[in-house]
Amino acid sequence: MSYEVIERDGTLYAEVIWADTRVETTRFFSSAESSFQFGLLAHEAGFVEAPHYHHSVEREINDLQQMFVVQRGVVAVEFYDPDGEMFREVVLETGDAINLIHGAHSVRVIEDMQCISVKQGPFLGDQLDKVNVGTE
Repeated sequence: MSYEVIERDGTLYAEVIWADTRVETTRFFSSAESSFQFGLLAHEAGFVEAPHYHHSVEREINDLQQMFVVQRGVVAVEFYDPDGEMFREVVLETGDAINLIHGAHSVRVIEDMQCISVKQGPFLGDQLDKVNVGTE
């Protein structure tokens, strides 16, 4: 299985599900306590899920996680420690998925790309949702 956790000094920065990851049954990799659940759905042909909806439950979310799946192209995600030093780079290609959880990151496009991106809303605008970290 090709699932990877990117962690440093006790901070969980990201989870990666590589395109070649296969599971026999549905599996969520994120902890049950995570405000954003990241995993793979898997069922055999013929499976039918009964019509349903999800309970409306009030939740308090104090972090903003962002997940994206590369549809085409190549993109690098770079991770930075609290001092602004890059400590890791992950290169994602078609079919790879990443969940950005905590800590500073940047995105560098290597080949023209398109990604499906999902994050918690509402979006409050770049000034309220993003904190730029100086790197020199």
